[in-house]
Amino acid sequence: MADATYGFSSREWRTLRSLKTPAGIQRLLNALSYHDADTAWSPRRVLREGTGHCLEGGILAAAALRAIGHAPLILDLEGEKDDDHIIAVYRERGHWGAVSKSHFNGLRERPPIFRTPRELALSYFEDYYNGRGERTLRRYSRPIDLSRFDHLDWMTTERPIWFVPRYLVEEAKHIPLISRAQAKSLVRLDRLSIQAGLIGYDHSHMFANGKSIYAELEHTDPRIRGNGAVDLNGRPPRSRSKST
Repeated sequence: MADATYGFSSREWRTLRSLKTPAGIQRLLNALSYHDADTAWSPRRVLREGTGHCLEGGILAAAALRAIGHAPLILDLEGEKDDDHIIAVYRERGHWGAVSKSHFNGLRERPPIFRTPRELALSYFEDYYNGRGERTLRRYSRPIDLSRFDHLDWMTTERPIWFVPRYLVEEAKHIPLISRAQAKSLVRLDRLSIQAGLIGYDHSHMFANGKSIYAELEHTDPRIRGNGAVDLNGRPPRSRSKST
């Protein structure tokens, strides 16, 4: 119920209510800085700190969706040789849409035009890739209602909310999106496709899965050579750990 505050202060709740629409929630997520810390902050803490990663952004978005009258739903996208990605999902006029926090331009919001959660999950397929440029999305969970954790004060606790990702890993059922044969037939993305997904972000700290994305693209970009790999601005690469 949007009239309850679920442990938020009146000011905090007004902030969430003022977002008004999923588009407003996405603007809030875009305004947050991205951090690659091993944290599981509640929505209250993320708002206070002004930063968060994919998991925290998705859970904050679910709390904000609840504030504007939707159920607090998240959906887990599961990659192979890659990180999971958490999106907050909602329904309007019988169709599914999503908002999320991501370093990757193609892994953020979706308009409510998808008839099923599967259709929504598949819309992320082309933009879901790892440091080797491999398309890695394989499975998705059914929408999970975070109200199941209301007794743990998931929206406002100062304690880590690791119980949410633990539930996703240990209990949530994940459904295959493609077959093994289809997965084997996939080819890597080309350089321009990868660049397009990264425009506007500092990706110097991304891609922990193996070599840097630039080193992996030696065969497509003549500017990139072995151990002397450079980023697309001509700077030597630093250690990269992918963060969706």
